[in-house]
Amino acid sequence: MIRKLTSTLFIILCLALSMQAQNKKPGFSKEEFRAKQEAYLTGKAELTKEEATKFFPVYFELQDRKKAINDKAWQKARKGKDSDTTTEEEYEEIIDGIANARLEADKLDVEYLQRFKKILSSKKLFKLQRAEVKFHRDLLKIMHQPQKREEKKK
Repeated sequence: MIRKLTSTLFIILCLALSMQAQNKKPGFSKEEFRAKQEAYLTGKAELTKEEATKFFPVYFELQDRKKAINDKAWQKARKGKDSDTTTEEEYEEIIDGIANARLEADKLDVEYLQRFKKILSSKKLFKLQRAEVKFHRDLLKIMHQPQKREEKKK
């Protein structure tokens, strides 16, 4: 388990460093991101191959649905950037849209949790949720490393 985790983190770090060395903007394609996320979460939650095969299609379906909800909300929010032409009513619509998107995403989380419970034990779901947070934190740290180095050079 620790060996898998170490390997996964090492691969993510190597990819980030190689991208920096090539002067590319740090980041991953959707497929690369999902592959890394799946490997990381599988290791941290100690999922079997069979569990992972059943779980991740449903998990990524949830992610896609939540992204669609958030994209719509943030599309409206971009209108608010032009503060000279945006009216008070439009701002109200924007903030209500963002709040409603959060509620809708939370409802999806609850709905999909019931589906996840049919695939994984509660203990593994708990481990998976904790691993999800850690994955995003670790990824952000790696992706912000080049920016910190640039700031120190200035």
